[in-house]
Amino acid sequence: MNQSIKIGQIVPSSNLTMEREIPAMLRARESIFPERFSFHSSRMRMKKVTPEELKAMDRDSDRCAYELSDAAVDVMGYACLVAIMAMGKGYHRESQERLHRITVENGHPAPVVSSAGALVDSLKLMGAKRISIVAPYMKPLTKMVAEYIEAEGVEVKDYIALEIPDNLEVAAQDPMNLVDIYKRLDLKNIDALVLSACVQMPSLAAIQRVEDECGIPVLSASVATIHQMLVQLGLEPKVPNCGTLLAG
Repeated sequence: MNQSIKIGQIVPSSNLTMEREIPAMLRARESIFPERFSFHSSRMRMKKVTPEELKAMDRDSDRCAYELSDAAVDVMGYACLVAIMAMGKGYHRESQERLHRITVENGHPAPVVSSAGALVDSLKLMGAKRISIVAPYMKPLTKMVAEYIEAEGVEVKDYIALEIPDNLEVAAQDPMNLVDIYKRLDLKNIDALVLSACVQMPSLAAIQRVEDECGIPVLSASVATIHQMLVQLGLEPKVPNCGTLLAG
């Protein structure tokens, strides 16, 4: 029997979605590949998605990295996109390096990906020069996310801010609502559609359906995170029914 690959996640205390969507994607992958996975989390306190709470939460990420490193996880994901982006343009590189250094110091070196870095890197890998995005955040935070992505060389042509400040309410959204919501975006001449630029807003159930419907590559922050985790583990980044990025 294969030993499980240990997936570690640093999650906001109020985040539910990444502990649902990440296992769901890897369980789907298990139907076509031999590798097996187990899932382990450490939490940073955060209830409201505000700049103040995000900054305080990010300071907690070092402790989480130590905790997950104690469990000798094989890869670690920082599962909050907006917390990283709120810390300033390009911050995902600094965060990933620092958290990886903690795993080395703690004697259990593990690659570290962040959902923010994974989204940016995945868009570049896909050759996406112009995108549109859906986010649950208030308009100022959504604008900040768009500007962070643009600083990485990808134009955000259009975005929808659903303006849901409470993080638990974000997790309670029906992903199939996105099948209608995305139609309000300007999709002309874009190279990719980010159906959820937030790892707390569920979108997995809608990704393939929206891609099939609009004919544009569709991804989310959580899909990008799984792609980068699999790449870091040296595994084929392929998961059925999760859109172009994970199509193999």
